[in-house]
Order: sequence, then structure tokens, then C-alpha cells
Amino acid sequence: MDQWVSWCLVVLPALPVLSAIMAPLAGSGQQARAARLSVAMTAVTCVVSVALLVAVLRAPQGDVTVARLGPAALMLDNLAVAMAVLVSAISLVVHVYSVRYMADEPGYVRFFAMLDLMTAVILLMVTAADLLTLLAAWFLIGVLLFFLLGFDTSRKASGRYALWTFLTYRVGDLPMVGAALLLWHGYGTAELSELFARITANPDVQLGGVAVVPLVAMLLALAAFARSAQFLLHTWLPYTMDGPTPVSALMHAGIVNAGGFLFNRFAPVFVHAPDALHLAFVVGLVTALIGSALMLTQNDVKKSLGYSTMGQMGFMIMECGLGAFSLAVYHLIAHGLFKATLFLNAGNVIGDSRREDGVPPDDIYSFVVERRPLREVQKVPWLWAALATVLVPALVLGLSHGMVAADFFHKQGSVVLLFFGWVTGAQLFFSIHKMPSESPLRTLTMVLLSFFIVVVGYTLIAHTFENFLYPDAELRDAIYAAASINVLAFDTLVVLVTVALVGSWLATFYTHSLEFGGKPGTRWNAIYLNLYALFSREFYVSYIYTQLARGTLSATKRVNIWLRWV
Repeated sequence: MDQWVSWCLVVLPALPVLSAIMAPLAGSGQQARAARLSVAMTAVTCVVSVALLVAVLRAPQGDVTVARLGPAALMLDNLAVAMAVLVSAISLVVHVYSVRYMADEPGYVRFFAMLDLMTAVILLMVTAADLLTLLAAWFLIGVLLFFLLGFDTSRKASGRYALWTFLTYRVGDLPMVGAALLLWHGYGTAELSELFARITANPDVQLGGVAVVPLVAMLLALAAFARSAQFLLHTWLPYTMDGPTPVSALMHAGIVNAGGFLFNRFAPVFVHAPDALHLAFVVGLVTALIGSALMLTQNDVKKSLGYSTMGQMGFMIMECGLGAFSLAVYHLIAHGLFKATLFLNAGNVIGDSRREDGVPPDDIYSFVVERRPLREVQKVPWLWAALATVLVPALVLGLSHGMVAADFFHKQGSVVLLFFGWVTGAQLFFSIHKMPSESPLRTLTMVLLSFFIVVVGYTLIAHTFENFLYPDAELRDAIYAAASINVLAFDTLVVLVTVALVGSWLATFYTHSLEFGGKPGTRWNAIYLNLYALFSREFYVSYIYTQLARGTLSATKRVNIWLRWV
């Protein structure tokens, strides 16, 4: 059985590489044949990943298989197999979609070969068992993404933003290399399983009077921030939408969400580095808020999806900062499948919008254009909406989590996640009050039932997935403990966030009465215009980077002239 699993583990990244070699040879003169071969090999890769998942589910908990593919060491554990299934599944969908989407593009066979190579490298990254293999795969992903984003060489914007992405990734690679070197010199091994065992036995190793583990955790967090488009390192993500749509979808298969994978792979390191987790929480929270806000101000559907991804990656990193590592993996898997589908459907949305007149099909439109009689609509009574808004989300969330884990409420990270869940649910029920309906009671009942089913289903799946990824309860508790802060700071944070969110709700509800978009010259109108300019210019981050680049080039030209180098 172990030999069969080891063989499948080696075959998993080898199949896409073989496809990348065979497709151009088989497709000389017949492009369709190359595409069919690439799709078939990707389908086999997906089947192999599912077979490995079955093998992991049958194996004893905590069992890890290690195999070798040339100089690379591969590891099969619960995290690796979960990511492998995600990567191969999204890659298969993207391959099938690209058969017709890229049919009229020059370099058709080359595109499929690069898709195969990208799939192989991502699979190599998620199954890497040593630091060298992980570093090589981490670096190659950025290189291949550069070629995929700049696939259409006739578009200058594609090449420019592909280079922008490449440079951002290289900046993120530097702390990754530094972390690997510190771990190698501090603990004397590059094998991840042995490395984690030594860190657990002795987390206080120092080099030159500096503790290795906390510094490594900070460097790994910085690498994750760059790869997952966190704020100030996010500008590459929304501007890569000029690349082919299949590439935008494939980016959610272990590329842009690789930050969450990195936190989980090095979980034994972050257990001993609470400051890195606190930094991840702050950076993730800021990124989530800014990404979600910028998503709402875009008039380009793919760019809007790009900022939506930025916001979701912020939530993912924030979950890591709270100690909910398994929830971050669950989040990146669900978001990867969902967002890849949205990108592949973006063309249909654009086509449908061009065919429609843009008039919303409300009751007045139906009465004037379609000659339908107006319906007698009502709204949910304010008292019912208020009680549902405050009580129902808290009760459903509390009871569902209490049933599956009695100690869930003793962890600060879990409480914060419950708080955000309550806010989301409360916002949903708050909107019911404004929702016109012929039967308000039926509408409220259906929303309550749907919310209950979603929350209970999500809770059961999330806790089951947590036990799957981290069967060691001590490690789970240690991660949550590392992410906790003192009680006073925690309570203050919850109060401040509550006040901010309630204030945002009230400001949104009373927008018209406060005249945010009121008469010209009013104070609220000036605030509204300034906020609109700030969001429409994307907080001027790209502008500042452009000016810094131009200033640097100008300064280097002057130095070259002064030193007579040119």
C-alpha cells in the first residue's frame, strides 16, 4: 500500500510535466490534438489526486508519506492532499475552458504547455517535503505566471503588468529565502518533518544573539503577504486582469492564495511567534476592508473581481492571524472554486449586459413597459426585523458551534470569528426590513431557514475539516493560544470594531437624510466627493509607486552622468 501511495505521489506532479513535453510534439500541425492530450493528462492528474485523498482518509491519523522525484522530496499529508485536489480540479476546468476560448489565439499549443507546467509546479509546492523543493517551486510559480500573464505579446499593458507582478513576487521571495537560510543554519536540516520536530523540541535557538523562530515567522509572513496581495503589496493583482481569462481563474489554484498554504505548512513555527500572527491579523483586516471597498467602486468586471480576491485574501490572512489556520485553508478552497467560476463566466456577464437596456425590472418598469399591474407589497415590521437582526444570528451561531465544540468559546480567535459571523448575519437580516414582499412573514421565515441551514452546514464542515487538517488537538490549541492577546486589549478591540460597524450601518441607512450626495457646496457633499475620489483613485497607491519609480530612474540617470558611466 505504501509503495502504491509513493508511486502516485511521484506521478502527481510528473504527469503535467510529461503533458507539457508531449503536447507540443503531438500538436505540430494539429493544435486540437495537443489540447485534447493536455486535457486528458490533467484529468488523469485529477484522478490521481482523488485517489491519494482516499488513501489519506484510510490511513491512520497523522501518517505522512515521503517520496522522491529526482532531487525533489515530496510529502503527502492532509494539507498536501487537500491542496492537490483543489489545484488539479481547477486546472482541469481551466484546461477544458481554454480549448475553445484560446482557439483563435496565436501560440495555442504553447499556452497549454505553460498551463501544464504551472499545474506541475503548484503541485510540487504543496507536496514539497524539504526547504529546497519548496523554494524552487515558490520561485518557478512567479516565473511561469509572468509568461502566462504576458502571453499576448501584442498588448503592451499585459507585458507591463506581468513584469509588475514578477517584480512583486521577487520582492516576496527575498524573505522566503532568508527564512530558509535561517532555518537551515539554526536547526541543521532542510527536511520539513525533521525541522518541525527540532523546533518543537527547542524553539529558542539563536544565531548571533537573535532568536531564529520569531524572525523566521516574520519573514514567512512577509512572503505570504506579497504572494497573497496584501495591502501595499496588492497592486499587481487587480492590474493582471489584462491577461487571458483562464489565467485569472488558474491564479486561484494555489497562486494568489498560497499565503494561506504557507501559514499552514509552517504552523509549528508560528506557534512560537505570536507577534507574527498579530501582524497577520492587522494586515489581513486592513486588506479585507480596503479590498472589499475598492471592489464596489470598479466599473470593470474583471478588475472588480480582482479587488474582491484581494479582500478575500485579506480575510484568509486575518483568519491565520486569529489562529484559525484550518479555516483559512477551507476559505481558500471554497473561494478558489467560487472565484475561478466567476472569472470563467465574466465573458457571459459582459455579453448579457451589452444586450440589456440597463433598466432594472422593478414594479414601475413592469407597469410602464410590460403593462403588468402593480403588486401590493409590504415590508417586514420594524420590531420583527430588529429582533431577528440582533438575536437570531447570535443564537444560531452560538448553538451551532456549541454543539460541535464545547470549548470553542474559550478561544479569542473563535470569538472574533463568531463576531464577524454575527455581523454578517445581522447585516443580512437588517436588509430584510427594506425588502418589499407580498408576504413579509414568509420572506422572513425563508431567510431564517436558509440562514440556519447555511450556518449549521458550514459549522459542521468547518469543524470536521479542522479535525482532518490538524488531528493533534494540542497543536490546534497551541495555535489559538499563540494568536491570543491580553484580555483588556481584546475587549477594547471588540468594542471599537462594534462601534465602527454600527456607525457604518447607521451612516449607510441615513445616507439620504444626511445628504452625502446632496446639494453642491454642502459639507456632506464635499466629504462624499473626497471619499469618492480616494476610492476611485485606489488610495493613490499605484500613483505613489509610479512616482517613486520615475524618481528612482531620474536619480540613477543623474548619477550615471555624474560618474560618466554613460
